[in-house]
Amino acid sequence: MISCDELGPEKVIQLYDKVYKVKSYVVIDNTALGPGKGGIRYVKDVTVEEVAQLARAMTYKNALAEIPYGGAKAGIAADPNPQKPFIIRNFARMLRGIIPTYYIPGPDMNTNESDMAIIADELGLNTVTSKPLEMGGLPHELGSTGYGVATATEIACEHVGLKLSDVTVALEGFGNVGQFTMKFLQEKGAKIIAVSDSKGLIYNKEGIDFEKLKKVKEEKGSVIYYPDGERMENYKLFGIEADVLIPGARPNAINENNYEDVKASILVEAANIPVKEEIEEKLYEKGLLIVPDIIANAGGVISSAQELLNKDIEETFEIIRKKISRNTKLILQRSKEENVSPRKIAKKIAEERIKKAEMFRRGGVV
Repeated sequence: MISCDELGPEKVIQLYDKVYKVKSYVVIDNTALGPGKGGIRYVKDVTVEEVAQLARAMTYKNALAEIPYGGAKAGIAADPNPQKPFIIRNFARMLRGIIPTYYIPGPDMNTNESDMAIIADELGLNTVTSKPLEMGGLPHELGSTGYGVATATEIACEHVGLKLSDVTVALEGFGNVGQFTMKFLQEKGAKIIAVSDSKGLIYNKEGIDFEKLKKVKEEKGSVIYYPDGERMENYKLFGIEADVLIPGARPNAINENNYEDVKASILVEAANIPVKEEIEEKLYEKGLLIVPDIIANAGGVISSAQELLNKDIEETFEIIRKKISRNTKLILQRSKEENVSPRKIAKKIAEERIKKAEMFRRGGVV
């Protein structure tokens, strides 16, 4: 059951593809700042409740990034298979009139630039973001989200007087976000000592080479085949002794069952909702410095906003760096000054911006 509050959701849409027998969900949470912006998650067990949670995260994320969009999200309850392009096209057709007036989609788990190209072909080029470069897009395959996560990590380390060259990192997930997070962190000098994927975990206290790991993943399908390191079960990642822990896969990865195992001193959330808020508060009380998802992984949606303005790659990455650096510094400093968690600070700032926009929409009437 989805709960409602003063922010939303404004619209909850359930779709059913009769041809492929697939359920889909779209939650448009809040449009005070503009059309709802958020990706399409394509996983068999996605639920409307999960989509609603993610849509709310997008409401906050887009407000904090100061881009002219509200929050929304979509979920298609299916496994990726050869029918996927047809399911994506049917999904777009059923949302004609909703996209882009109320919702502008982009990629999320198991969707990519090819899927966005199908939606653009069906509904128009300006109805979707992260299209292929050949269609005037800035696809997430360029690494915008991972670049933002690496930037947030660098700022968090500076906040406690560390350089990236001084820290060790444990990274959950080696998909698009995880790969680029590792790439940019390693380029900045960080030592990545543990990386996991769905099949397991590879650990090497001396460091893992990004290019070698990427090649292993491409050729053998998992990070566990990396030759120089210890292979473990993936759940053990959260207990690795590293300075920085970056959860970058599914929601609620750090939960009531494992949060006490966390040994890192800095938590940077690359995934959407990787930690329940009540667990995140416990980690904050435990002394962790936390950069929440609504700040750390905003690179993708900032890139999406730049795509709709027809900006190029270089300019887009510079804007991502500026926005995420500024916002990370802001929430960490205010968290320290006010002695409350960074998420509470971030949400407070976002809600102030949203309520101000709503007031103007009502003609200045409170």
